[in-house]
Amino acid sequence: MPLCVPRALLYLQELAEELTSVYQPAPPGEAPEGSREPEPDGPWRKRRRRRSKKRWGEEEPEDDADFVPSAEGESDLLLSEASESEPELLQGPSVQVAAKCKLLCRGQAPNGLHNSIMAPVWKCLAVTHSLRERLYSHWEFPEWIPSTRKWSFLSESEAAQYLPKETKSPLFSIQREGLQEDCVRYRINRFNSLQPHEERLDVTFFVGGPVWAMEWCPVPDGSAASQYVALYCNQGMDDRHSLAGIHTGPALLQLWDLGPLQQETGKAGLAYAIATDHGCIWDLKFCPSGAWELPVTCRKPPHMSRLGLLAVAFSDGKVLLYSLPHPEPLLAHGRAQPPERVQCVATLQVGSIQAGNSSECGQCFSLAWLPAKPHQSLAAGFYDGTVAIWNLPTKSLLQRVRQPDGSLKLYPFRCFLAHDHAVRSIQWCKANRNFLVTAGNDRKIRFWDLRRLHEPINSIKRFLSTEIAWLLPYNGVAVAQDICYASYGLCGIHYLDGTVWSLSGSDWLNSIAAGDITGELMAAVLPDLSVNPLNIKRPSERRFPIYKADLLPCGPDGGMDGQEPSEKLPAKAKSYSETVNEHYIRFQDTDLRNFKNFYSREPMKRMQEQEMKPGLNLDRLQLEAVHKVRFSPNLDCCSWLVSGGQSGIVRAHCLRGLASPPGHKLLLESRAQFSAVHEEGQAGSPNPNAPRHTLLPAK
Repeated sequence: MPLCVPRALLYLQELAEELTSVYQPAPPGEAPEGSREPEPDGPWRKRRRRRSKKRWGEEEPEDDADFVPSAEGESDLLLSEASESEPELLQGPSVQVAAKCKLLCRGQAPNGLHNSIMAPVWKCLAVTHSLRERLYSHWEFPEWIPSTRKWSFLSESEAAQYLPKETKSPLFSIQREGLQEDCVRYRINRFNSLQPHEERLDVTFFVGGPVWAMEWCPVPDGSAASQYVALYCNQGMDDRHSLAGIHTGPALLQLWDLGPLQQETGKAGLAYAIATDHGCIWDLKFCPSGAWELPVTCRKPPHMSRLGLLAVAFSDGKVLLYSLPHPEPLLAHGRAQPPERVQCVATLQVGSIQAGNSSECGQCFSLAWLPAKPHQSLAAGFYDGTVAIWNLPTKSLLQRVRQPDGSLKLYPFRCFLAHDHAVRSIQWCKANRNFLVTAGNDRKIRFWDLRRLHEPINSIKRFLSTEIAWLLPYNGVAVAQDICYASYGLCGIHYLDGTVWSLSGSDWLNSIAAGDITGELMAAVLPDLSVNPLNIKRPSERRFPIYKADLLPCGPDGGMDGQEPSEKLPAKAKSYSETVNEHYIRFQDTDLRNFKNFYSREPMKRMQEQEMKPGLNLDRLQLEAVHKVRFSPNLDCCSWLVSGGQSGIVRAHCLRGLASPPGHKLLLESRAQFSAVHEEGQAGSPNPNAPRHTLLPAK
């Protein structure tokens, strides 16, 4: 028992040295600050080290496998000076793993971040790729193929009621870190975009209204295909939608083509748009895999090659499934002018054949598609706290009804009351299909086991949650919250702070990104909580800004004032027209190509200074607010992030600084595998349900 005291002291001393010197390595030839002078390497010192290690090993050889105590000033020597007479004590598997973890987490990575920050990123690449190979499919839902017979194209007069009202974007400028650029003001026409920046590759386009739903279209790993983003925006800049009850009305679902998003990306463009009459769209979710095929897939008319299956949550309480085609077949028919009207392949609603009233549960706010093949389940959260789960390929006559127009109406096979109020966000566990997490307006976050739904596994009551993300490599969920609300007894009090509207996670990068009401878009690299030898979390050193949007007043002559946002903003500017007449948006972009000397660079200093200011002013329209953020789920462009908000300006950024050699190697292997699979498919596939493909050349 007395031996535990020196062991603990040595461990604490080593831990203190690592915590104080891990981000500030000592120059060559200098001892770390706070350490004693190294002792000469004499026989007495070696004997002392051997005696102390042998004494520990005799007592409890397995207890200290998670760390390797070393003499002062020798943290980098580790096993290299071990005596040859005691290999069984010092070279066991657990000791070697601990030593390897410590060596991996020391020093700086090539991108400028510390190795302890980047190590989980390198690890999650293999973990994510392995799981996707097991749980993702090449082809699912073969009966839901898009057909030209299901599409009707609207005339200009018919389309007017569906289009966003604003034909031009608000004035804005872009200031990129490290570049001397003129403060040029831009104003983009509706459905148009700026030319991507040749160095930073950022993409900017205007969709016509405030963005409230957005999602990337999944593509197979290594396909080198064009990337698409589906989104919804309100028709008017000042529109407000009540959460209570249900409502219908015109809405426009937009699909944007961002190109292949490689080192030389093309200009973003609107591929096509879908007009609906089911009210506003609260959430969008693509089928995770098995819904994409090559655009040049040979199909007999009127069928078209399929881009993806998209589930859409509407304010009338329904969930519609759309089978989206590639834009090329529509162009071949000369009918790709927005908007179009398309018949959905299935309508999902709560109730039953006997009582099919979809208004009982209220509006649908959140969706989650089962991430494991065959992706047969889809979960949705509703206003009254209900979570419904549908079995999409069901043949049950109680859950499946064929409509006169050929589409399906599906009823859920499982419903349960998850919250006392609206379900704001829902996520499926990617590693186990039996687990769900939900966040509701009752300020509770609940974890559910679908095999026993009579009570949640865990229930946490915090602030009002706006969105949650359940990353595969991370041991837990990330939560975005509206901290303008705090509990006070049985009631609540409001105080001015800020709202994080959206949160998105990347399994490939082990990172999250969040957009808030102040116009700040930030990202953070998550720590590895399962293996963390240095016990370093340090969230302030793991996060960084992507851009900051500020609403600034124009100068007296109509030019840009150039001053920081302050009380100069008029309190009466609560409408969009009042705001844009005298103000513009300034985007300050971070150079994301590397993170060298990042903590002393201007974006980090600006972020730290603004965190100490209460800069939120609710007496005006938050035109700079970021409402939706999404990391790309595709390996080919996993470092890309798209964001949009109140201004209707959508931006895509490339986080090239988080790219790594293991990621590049994995991408090359996936492209070779993709080409090989589709070359075999071109010769003929034994699966009758699989489509016949023509090889797409890798770019």
